This record gives sequence, C-alpha cells and structure tokens, in this order.
Amino acid sequence: MTNPQFDRRSLLKVAGVFGAAASISVGVAACSPANTTATTPAGTTPAGTASAGATTSAAAPATSTAAASEDGTITAGISYELGTNGYDPMTTTAALTVAANWHTMEGLTEIHPATREVYAALGADMPTQVDDTTWEVTLRDGAVFHDGSPVTTEDVVFSFERVLDPANTSLYASFLGFMEGVEAKDDTTVTIKTKYPFSLVPARLSVVKVVPKAAVEADASAYDLNPIGTGAYKMTDNGASSQQVVFERNDDYNGPYPARAATMTWQILPDAATRTNAISSDTVQAIDSVPAADLATLAQTKSVAAEQGFGLVFIMFNMGLAPMDEVKNRQGVMYALDYDRMTKVGMADLATPATSFLQKEHPSYQEASTVYTLDVEKAKSLFAETGLTSVRLLASNHDFFAAVRPIIKESLEAAGLTVNYEEKQSADVYGTIDSDPNSFDIVVAPGDPSVFGDDADLLLRWWYSGDVWTDTRMHWKGQESHTKMQELLDQAVAASGDEQQELWGQAFDLASETLPMYPLFHRKTPTAFDAETLVDFKPIAVTGLSFVDVGTTE
Repeated sequence: MTNPQFDRRSLLKVAGVFGAAASISVGVAACSPANTTATTPAGTTPAGTASAGATTSAAAPATSTAAASEDGTITAGISYELGTNGYDPMTTTAALTVAANWHTMEGLTEIHPATREVYAALGADMPTQVDDTTWEVTLRDGAVFHDGSPVTTEDVVFSFERVLDPANTSLYASFLGFMEGVEAKDDTTVTIKTKYPFSLVPARLSVVKVVPKAAVEADASAYDLNPIGTGAYKMTDNGASSQQVVFERNDDYNGPYPARAATMTWQILPDAATRTNAISSDTVQAIDSVPAADLATLAQTKSVAAEQGFGLVFIMFNMGLAPMDEVKNRQGVMYALDYDRMTKVGMADLATPATSFLQKEHPSYQEASTVYTLDVEKAKSLFAETGLTSVRLLASNHDFFAAVRPIIKESLEAAGLTVNYEEKQSADVYGTIDSDPNSFDIVVAPGDPSVFGDDADLLLRWWYSGDVWTDTRMHWKGQESHTKMQELLDQAVAASGDEQQELWGQAFDLASETLPMYPLFHRKTPTAFDAETLVDFKPIAVTGLSFVDVGTTE
C-alpha cells in the first residue's frame, strides 16, 4: 500500500485531521521536500510471489537528503520490552528481539522489513530451483560470523535442523512443514528438498537465521543472551540490565545491506509518554507505537506515518474447558463486542474491524462466512441458551490498545456477563496460560506474524497449526475443527491459483465459525521519526522499527 507523499508545508495543512483524540486517516506521512529510496539488490522478489503471496511495497516519506555520516549513531525508542526468552532466532518471537535480529542475523534469504522484498542474504544469489522439489543455495563468499569464524554449510544444516527438531518446540517449525530436509551438497552449497512443489521456498527460507554450530553447542544459554550472527550490526549490550540495546557496525559484513552508521542505540521505552517525550526532545530519532493522541502534536515538528498491515489484536478462547468449549459462548462473546467503538474511539481510527482473518488490503483477502458486528440481543440469546453468566478475561497491558480493553469489558457486561478481569505484561500473560490450562477463559492480546512473511499460509499457520498455540494455549488440538484446519492448510499449500485461494477461503470461514482465536481488528502501525537526520528511513507496516540500509547525519 503506497503512502501519500507530503512536503512539510502540506503536513501542516493535514495535521488538523489528527486532533487530540481524532480520527487518523489511513496513511498520513510528513516529509521533507525531496524523496530518497533505498538501494534494492539485484534478483529480489516480492515476499509473496505466485498466487500464495502478499506483495506490499510502500514508498516511504522522504528523509534527509544529506549524506549519512560513517561515524554516526542511530538512536531509537522501542515500545516493547525484552521477552521471557532471549535473542536465539530458533525460539524468540518477542517484538524487540525479532527486530534486533533483523540487524544482526541473516537467513539464506531475507525479507526487507520496509519494502517486503525477498533478497539473497547469506545466499550468494536467490535460491535456484533444480526440479519440482529440489532447490539449491550457494553461500556468499567470505561470509563470517561476528566472532570471525567462517559460515559453513554445516552451520546452515545445523540451523535448519534445530528449528525442525520437535524436541526444540520452535514456533518457526510450523512454517517449514513443506520441507523434507536440508543437506550440504558441498562446502559452499546446500540442497533443500521439499515434500511437494512449493512456490514460496525463497521467502520461507528467511524464517531460519543461520547460527554458528560451535558457539550454540558450546553454551546455548549464553548464545541466547548474546547471539552471534552475520548481520550488518553486532550487539554489544543486550539491554537486560541497561534498558537499552546497543549495536556497532560489523566491519566484516560483505552482504547487500551494510551498516550505514557506526553505532545504534535502542532505548527500551514501554511507557508511551516517555517515548513521546524522547522524540520530542530529540533524545531519539524514531519511535514506534506512537499514541494516537500524540500524533497531531508530533506532526508539527517530526514526521509521522500510520501504515496499514496485518498486525492485529486478537481474542483467544480456552477451548479445552467449560465454558469456552461451547462454540455458542465463543460466538456470543464476539457478538457482544462493539467493534466500531473499539476501532474509532479505543484506537482513534488506527484500526479496522476484522471481516476475515486477513486485512482487506491483503491480496489473499476473502470475506469470512461469519462477520461479527455488535448484536447485544443475539449475544444475550446465545448466553441464555448455554447459561453463561461470567467469564475470566486476561489481557496484555500493551499501551497502544489501553483504551480498547475497558470497551471490551464494558461490552461483555452490557450483554449480561460478570467479567473477572486481569491485566498483565505480555510475558506474564503467556507464562500464566502456558503453565496452567485452567487459568483463563478468554485472552486478548496483540500479534503480528507478518514480521516473518506476508503469505496467507504463513499467517494462518502461526496461530492455527503449531502445538504451542493450538495445544498449549487454545487447547484446540485434536478437536474435529482443528483436524479440518490442518487438512485445509496442507491442501492449500500444495495447490496454486484459484484452487489455493478457495482452500484458504474455507480456512478463513472455519476460523470465523469455530473461533479458537480470531482478530478483533487489524491495526495501522504509527511511527514518528526525525526526517532531518535519518537518511533513507522508511516507516513499516509490521511491528517494530527497521534501520536496514538507513543512515544518519548525526
């Protein structure tokens, strides 16, 4: 989705649309007079090639036209805190650590966080298809890890095998169900075998970051805290005690996107007011998750953008225990919710009510068979049938949807339910439900697996396929609808064209009808940044901030 471009004068004209609690239009960007674009390596392809994919490419607001300083320092304020696990790319899914790994780690291919294009990263070139089920990748000549050790095909095979090993319970394994295996063809080339023809191999290889086998096997815990990668930056402070993640340029990097600053510091600023003050006072050059109420003020001195993406706030039900093992209760909850109030008031128009699993802008979007809108009488009727009178609601405390949470609680109460409400930090939410299946009826939290890729198969599998979500959290695994979902996903991924879209449509319908987990709305990602000092910075539609191929004049 392309952002409209505005110069600074135009920004002042449109800034009035924001207002302290006003509606925000879909893509408002403030710019300097000129536009610059990042260099795209040869041989790139959209992240969603073929019929399966979603191609989303946005022109960014222009940033500084001055030359980047080779000795510069990029500074940023990040809204997300460190997760319960560390940075190991086999296990981490926290927004902060995933974003950090964009800069320090590489797969054979990567998806550019801003342009969403697939490019050859540790691979010298894009994967070559040998036959319907065989692909080859030759490693980039001279690639080394941050500790100076050369990248070998043994490291590549090890990196894939540890993700695929069920004993490691990697959430990324659900993205690789098409793979038969990876083996070293020789000292420079690896062979990827697939179970069936699969058009998205180049994009999907990016979910596995290549790690040094020797370092991981020597001390996996130490590696998790201080990872060694091959990326353009290397981490010098993991933020565990300092509350800031610090990077320095990797002078040995010889890939397509070298670091354009000598150092980079991300301050961990989960408090919205602190984050806003940091960019207003020029303490940092960019922040993510800008509070809607602050966009108008920030637009007077900084550049702001709100990019529509897949990122969502979801509702998840405990399908393994009463009362949410009854589908009528789940559907009643959905009909009780005031989606317009959540998105227009709670999110200040920085979100759109879900009409399917995917957002409307996604190339594979198809309206679901059941679209939920506020219908209090229908909700009450369903609750009367089942006898439901109370629910236990557990929500994460992410600040960007703080105004949404009371609306959810009030909506359920208006439908006649007593709501036992609890709010926790994200890590504590999952720690609670993972350790005690009887700890909740409903969970509300944000999620955005599009940081790993855009195609419908990947997005569906994140929540509806892997055991961590379907078994440990939803307690859905083994039920008839769960089995049917796996069949649809497996059939769709091996299909193409209209047949594939039809199967995905059935998966969207099944999700909307059975409701193990379902989006309440898809959000726009608001970013604020200093266009005068950042060079080639692009706001992104996924969670986090990206400084891939970004420089600074400071």
